[in-house]
Amino acid sequence: MSYAPILLFVYNRLEHTKQCLFSLQQNVLAKESELFIYSDAAKHPEEENKVEEVRKFIHSIEGFKSITIIERDTNWGLAKSIITGVTDMVNKFGKVIVIEDDLILSPYFLLFMNDALEIYKDEPKVGHIQACDYIQDNRLPYTFLIKWTGSWGWATWARAWKYFNPDGKALLQQLEKQRQTKIFDFNGRYGYTRMLRRQIKGKNNSWAIRWNASLFLKDILSLNVGRSLVKNIGFDGSGTNAGGGGLYSSVLYMNRLPVEKISPIVENKQARQAYSDYYARTNSFLAKAIRRIKRTLRGDFGA
Repeated sequence: MSYAPILLFVYNRLEHTKQCLFSLQQNVLAKESELFIYSDAAKHPEEENKVEEVRKFIHSIEGFKSITIIERDTNWGLAKSIITGVTDMVNKFGKVIVIEDDLILSPYFLLFMNDALEIYKDEPKVGHIQACDYIQDNRLPYTFLIKWTGSWGWATWARAWKYFNPDGKALLQQLEKQRQTKIFDFNGRYGYTRMLRRQIKGKNNSWAIRWNASLFLKDILSLNVGRSLVKNIGFDGSGTNAGGGGLYSSVLYMNRLPVEKISPIVENKQARQAYSDYYARTNSFLAKAIRRIKRTLRGDFGA
């Protein structure tokens, strides 16, 4: 089998980028995989030195079948960078694995992704693979299908990415017309619809919420994991997603995660309920208030 190219998006966080790439280098299949690193240009003059530090580091990286570095001359922003990069490479290779600079990966991340991409390559009802588990519910199986897309360490095929609709307004209109917003929001437990509305208003520039809605409206499922092969270290105030208060913490699973094709291809209702329960515990007004107080007491003033 041919291995999927890895797309890594970096910006101005040198230490995060180092941790991400070192963990990627330790992966089974790293030396057999092509790596494409997208380096965005500084948005503000005061960030230029940090961007140059990251660029100097990524030019020193070895340990992959090939390394291609794409340095932007202007600041594209993460959404445009990912949408363009994924579109270009998925059309060229037919499949891609996508990571960002604030992710630490299990040594078996690439093996899992390539196994899943191969096993589900001809299954049109599955369009996305996600390898981060932050709800940490051990009742869930190693892998399961769910009508939701996570964006921390993921993969897809050209046959699925063709459904990506960058028009958030059109997506929202369809969700409302079909009366699907409550289900989209895990029975109203998490504000994914609100996130989409904010994207439309320009209050965020999330590509991920539009990808989530695009597949949701097509009734296409994602293969998710019940043991995490990805750890997000970006909720430390260093990036767009500041704060977090440990809300999305995960424990890396350091063994090979088996992939067997699930049959029938239907959503795992227990998994949907587990996510709904998790959001009910963590997204209530009281839970948010307690997290904010704790973060303030330790000097974390992120959102």
